Amino acid sequence: MRKRTAALLALASLASFAALCAVRGAPMADVLVYRAEGTAVVHGTDLYGFTVTRWRLPATYPPFAALLFVPATWLPVPALKAAFLAGNALLLASLIALSARLASRPPLPLPLLTTATAAALWLEPVFQTVLFGQINLALACLILWDLTRPPGARGKGAAVGIATGIKLTPAVFVLYLFLRGRGKEAWTATASCTGTVLLGTLLLPSASVDFWTRELYRTGRVGKAWIVDNQSLQGLVARALGTPAPGLAWLLPAAAVGAAGLYLAARAREDRHGILLAAVTALLVSPISWSHHWVWCVPLLAVLLTEGRLRLAALTAAVFTARTLWLVPHEGDRDLHLPGWQQVLAAPYPLLGLALVAGAALRAAQPVPSDRISSASTMR
Repeated sequence: MRKRTAALLALASLASFAALCAVRGAPMADVLVYRAEGTAVVHGTDLYGFTVTRWRLPATYPPFAALLFVPATWLPVPALKAAFLAGNALLLASLIALSARLASRPPLPLPLLTTATAAALWLEPVFQTVLFGQINLALACLILWDLTRPPGARGKGAAVGIATGIKLTPAVFVLYLFLRGRGKEAWTATASCTGTVLLGTLLLPSASVDFWTRELYRTGRVGKAWIVDNQSLQGLVARALGTPAPGLAWLLPAAAVGAAGLYLAARAREDRHGILLAAVTALLVSPISWSHHWVWCVPLLAVLLTEGRLRLAALTAAVFTARTLWLVPHEGDRDLHLPGWQQVLAAPYPLLGLALVAGAALRAAQPVPSDRISSASTMR
């Protein structure tokens, strides 16, 4: 009976999502970008010279990612969108299962996993990822699968390197491994990432030169950093100061938060806390962290629930479902002219992220309980 109820709930959730997409005419714009990248590889055209959709979206990932998108050219667009919808639903279930493993929970029974997937679909970062046809869930699964494998597992760290080769921002987890003293995994990740760069250079030499010498540094082509879609520190500071280019007013706090976040991640008493702190730090200091990049809210909620921190879990779930960033005026350049009280609504994710880093700093400053010290001594 539980299995049937869970299955019906999942079907209802997916059907509601699909119906909403149909009503809104969701274009799944990122799917079209990925398909165009694959097409550029197949036909040998300029990988970074095109734009697609009415938003004129360009390719922004390294050439290695474009190689992975070649299969997207094998399907007509409607079938490709359906495949991304189904694939992201399965990836969400996988991320929830991996989040339970991160939280040191036993494998979730199928009814609970199905119910959790149906509910998590409506977290704003997850919703937007599926709506746009993004690859955030795939990258999070790749990283979390690798980092939660048993110590000494063969090739551990390679998947983190591959994820870095696809989108670069997962490089923070390579730094995390080095700082955590897990040198073998860190060097494996570095070698794996290097392999993706070499493969891209071998198969797409012109695009590789273009990306690594020019496109990588043209961050403005990714999108406007000051719009509410950007839930990074730069977006928060730009909107608060009312300037599209905050300069040092963003760079200095970002450097401080990055250093503090990685230090706390490296010193965390539990691996799960270190991994989550590394993820939050990356999202905060990245020049652009679109709201859908924050799919790391899924493992964050899993850890909070497992540790019995129910009030914080409820608050976190509320932040990631309230969609306050879309409630403030954001047409044209109105994002730069928000009154003070709307600044909070426009930046829910970076504010929560900063609070999590500050909370970790306060916990790190507290002495370790004597029972933990004696327990650790006994284990040695």
